[in-house]
Amino acid sequence: MAFPGKIAVMGGGSWATALAKLLLQNCDSIYWYMRRDDRIADFKRTGHNPVYLSDIVFDTARINFSSDINEVCGKADTLLLAVPSPYLKDHLKKVTADLSDKYLVSAIKGIVPEDNTIVTTYMSDHFGIKPERQIVIGGPCHAEEVALGRRSYLTVGSLDPSLAAAFAPCLQGPALRTIVSGDVSGIEYGAVLKRLRHLRGIVYGLKNGDNFLAMITSNAIREMERFLAATSPGERNICDSVYLGDLLVTAYSKFSRNHNFGAYIGRGYSVKAAMMEMEMVAEGYYGTKCIYEINKRYGIDMPILNCVYSILYEKVPAQKAIDRLAFELR
Repeated sequence: MAFPGKIAVMGGGSWATALAKLLLQNCDSIYWYMRRDDRIADFKRTGHNPVYLSDIVFDTARINFSSDINEVCGKADTLLLAVPSPYLKDHLKKVTADLSDKYLVSAIKGIVPEDNTIVTTYMSDHFGIKPERQIVIGGPCHAEEVALGRRSYLTVGSLDPSLAAAFAPCLQGPALRTIVSGDVSGIEYGAVLKRLRHLRGIVYGLKNGDNFLAMITSNAIREMERFLAATSPGERNICDSVYLGDLLVTAYSKFSRNHNFGAYIGRGYSVKAAMMEMEMVAEGYYGTKCIYEINKRYGIDMPILNCVYSILYEKVPAQKAIDRLAFELR
């Protein structure tokens, strides 16, 4: 079997839908696992995802849909995971198929809750997929803009450079370029750290002003650099698009769920009320706790992380926490 072989998209949300669109520009057909049969039926009937990015029209004759995760895992050679990190374990607990000979592509920008591990480590530990058979996707790409065909860049990372280089063309298109990297854990951790930037949304909701927002952003990238240097030592340029670029698009884009989530918190919503208002998963909420727990082992100076954690999990009033943070920024 020539890599990547038969590819399966695992997940039915916005990012999964955008990635499926990219894959079908370069592949004859794909498998697609979605949890709910009614949504699969609606998809086949209408030619588009009935819930997410419904403007994208698909040739469903080229898609092998299934709600049976073991059927899809059994038939596919490469599994592309694109489910929200808080739900990953619920999906995978149904898997009985042997995944050890599969290739894995993680498009999940989050950490596995409770385990506090990045996805590639979790898949190695629990499903026996060797690290060198795994790929991660990162970079400043919102699903909505990819769906609209706007110019975008994705970084494809793997410990095996030839594997990343072989998969990258599966995603490329007229408006999307790929960059190959070997920094797997740095890409995964960076994607979580940039989602802590819902602090910018909180500041926006509190109307603290652009000057302070710029200060938070400049400190945030240095905080990311310190964390990655301690947890994933190696050569990297923190200004590369997969680190700084991803942070900036989350901080400034109107499509950022984490920015919008933070804005609700800044306006006085509770965490539960903010999530209900959005009707979408803000993975940064869960990632905040994961990174906070991980940092207990390292003791890295992370005032922004501590500020966000105190607001979301310790119920410290947002303005009080921001006022305290203001004296720690440089």
